[in-house]
Amino acid sequence: MALDAKGRVAWVSLAAAAVLTSAKLIAGLATDSIGVLSEALHSALDLVAAVMTVFAISRSGRPADADHQFGHGKYENLSALFETLLLVATCAWIVWEAVERLEEGRAPESSPWAFAVMLLSIAVDVQRSRALMRVAREYGSQALEADALHFSSDVISSCAVIAGLALSAAGLGWADPLAALAVAGVVLVAAVRLIGRSVDALLDRAPAGAREAVRTRIGSVEGVIGEAEVRVRPQGPVLHVDAVVHVDGRSTLDEAHAVASRVEDAVRESFPGADVNVHVEPRRGCDPGGGS
Repeated sequence: MALDAKGRVAWVSLAAAAVLTSAKLIAGLATDSIGVLSEALHSALDLVAAVMTVFAISRSGRPADADHQFGHGKYENLSALFETLLLVATCAWIVWEAVERLEEGRAPESSPWAFAVMLLSIAVDVQRSRALMRVAREYGSQALEADALHFSSDVISSCAVIAGLALSAAGLGWADPLAALAVAGVVLVAAVRLIGRSVDALLDRAPAGAREAVRTRIGSVEGVIGEAEVRVRPQGPVLHVDAVVHVDGRSTLDEAHAVASRVEDAVRESFPGADVNVHVEPRRGCDPGGGS
């Protein structure tokens, strides 16, 4: 089966993460640099996250069925949450190892290959982060956005590792574990951001401003009287909207149905792909019109 844009970018990112993990692991073991090794672990985390993203994307795209009547979009939210837990575990290991290196005063060996691997990593991370974020925004995919966050955080942490290697080569051996701690700080910030987004989505927290935007859009539809009662909740990349709208009580069933159809179209203009459920209530003694 042919892959869509989301599937293609997820698979390419998985391949990139595999290459970077291998390259950093070899360079880290060769130089005994905790900074490079921490980056190798960070990239290994990206590899695991990329695998989960590919799985989540493939599952979330399935249509609703008898057991998942609102679709499978939550797979993307679960994927983002698991990635967060991996990020936190990575931080713990990096901090532990870096503190031990500081106490021992052990410095890494200087090697041009370590610098080359880190520069390659930055170039790949920048390209993958941009590609993932572009598709994530286009499709409203939290799983791809989480993947993009992993790659973008790698850029910052890789720069810190390069600085640590350079200072260590100049005789400042403590710089390498400090660079590793900087990596841990970057990873932890990314983890906190992902925790908030993942938990909000799993608890059906409405996206900021979405309810008000939907209500305003419905209020401009011809035939709707007064303010609509609106509930929204995310399901992966899909926004589910339940709306109760009032129409002139003298309207025929066909006319009321036409108003409901216009409401659905109006909401989807602002939120493409939204699952909109409209309930129509009659209101007596009012003239039909557009807006409140």
